[in-house]
Amino acid sequence: MITFTNDVISLLRKSYPEKMPSIVLMGHSLGGAIAVNIASTAESDLPIIGLVVIDVVEGSAMESLASMQSFLRSRPKSFKSLTDAISWGMGNGHIKNEESARVSIPGQIKNVATGKLGTDEFEEPMIDTPVLTEAISEPQYSIDSIREDEEFGAPSISNQKSLGNYTWRIDLCKTEKHWPGWFQGLSKKFLSIHAQKLLLLANIDRMDKDLTVGQMQGKFEMQVLTRVGHAVQEDDPEKVASILSNFLVRNKFANPTGDFVRILPGC
Repeated sequence: MITFTNDVISLLRKSYPEKMPSIVLMGHSLGGAIAVNIASTAESDLPIIGLVVIDVVEGSAMESLASMQSFLRSRPKSFKSLTDAISWGMGNGHIKNEESARVSIPGQIKNVATGKLGTDEFEEPMIDTPVLTEAISEPQYSIDSIREDEEFGAPSISNQKSLGNYTWRIDLCKTEKHWPGWFQGLSKKFLSIHAQKLLLLANIDRMDKDLTVGQMQGKFEMQVLTRVGHAVQEDDPEKVASILSNFLVRNKFANPTGDFVRILPGC
């Protein structure tokens, strides 16, 4: 986390060597944890005026780490095509929005032969409906409801096959030793930040004790979206954009246009 934080701070200072503009940090999941850590570490040195965190809460994040390896092992190791990868992302509930899946999934995989990212080869194939291909015969479940290996037994045969045309860009299993450090102390850091704060969640159950108390004390704005998964901004980008624009306008970080639609703030 220290490396992530220092990298972003260095990038900001490199981009604005003379006068840095006011900054609103925003991040999703691990990106949200990084944004919190940046604001907590450098709020006194950087002109951070706002912080938006999307669907990451210390309590639920720490609880999910115990089953993260099982979740990663349940994913197919490879895909025959980019279309198969996108279909898998939609078919297992990872992403509910087809347009978003077309944008985000190719960047997560690479061509086995060339090493190039899927985004370099993507040509917008038509996907009528999510099709569960041969690569995804494993049980379908989300990271929030994942079950341990004892219940499922050994990984499925499809996961043990030789690599197809595309495989994952990053082996997340190798980062396991860093996982706790990404989220420990996140809630207290978030609440201690003086900038205006917005927390977007996919489910109210994700709230932990510290955030629940802080929210009741009015220390941050919270919005809970419906019919979305963990990839909140991908499943309902229009709603997220509306919430963000209202957050910016309400706190006078931006000026509205003539056709701007105001919505009431959340809890």
